[in-house]
Amino acid sequence: MLLFVGLSGLAVGSFLDVAIAQLSRPERRVSSRCPACAEPTQPGLSVVAWLVHRGRCPACKARLRPGGPLIEVSTAVLFIALYARLAALGQLAAAPAVLAFAAVGLALALIDAQTQRLPDRLVLPSYPVLAALLAIAAGLRADWWSFARALIGGTALFGLFLLVALAYPAGLGFGDVKFAGLVGGVLAYLSWSALIRGVFAGFLFAAIVGVGLLATGRASRSTPMAFGPFMVVGALLAVIASEPAAG
Repeated sequence: MLLFVGLSGLAVGSFLDVAIAQLSRPERRVSSRCPACAEPTQPGLSVVAWLVHRGRCPACKARLRPGGPLIEVSTAVLFIALYARLAALGQLAAAPAVLAFAAVGLALALIDAQTQRLPDRLVLPSYPVLAALLAIAAGLRADWWSFARALIGGTALFGLFLLVALAYPAGLGFGDVKFAGLVGGVLAYLSWSALIRGVFAGFLFAAIVGVGLLATGRASRSTPMAFGPFMVVGALLAVIASEPAAG
């Protein structure tokens, strides 16, 4: 099963790679085909190309992406780690929702790091998808309180981030506010402690990196910093470090 999850991560990562490139540079159309001969290179073929064809198109031998299959491999490793942890928690029913969140979160983190925005094209469609997957998980486990907890947690974190954004617009953007609802929903489904840990970890990592940039002179107090990557890292670490919900 872990092998299947890892292969699924490679396939999903291939699509994410194109989506990240496209949404990071909307003025430039990014194709999933070889730039030289237009042969398809997604999904997964880029990984095969690096392992077998040394990073070149198997059809025309033109060099593919210089970064290598980093997104694909990262997604596969992330999928395996999260699936293994959910299995240990007895929460395999929630695996589709958590893995979907991880995929979207990875894409959003990389886009936000490059552009300092969290595109609605990824955030907003994720709401009904994750809500449906969490509802299915709750139904399979006959545990509707977990689903209710997800709705409460997502709404609460959305409201908290909205208040912070309104009080201090320079600190949080409305992209962060909209993404917070997804983070809160997924973490609260697992437990309240996972939600608290994830939010705390996100702010803590942002503070540590911010202080480090200030101390090294690489940023000033007015330098904008993307908060989405810290939200994603905090949430994923909270999932891995989470404990079974009581009751």
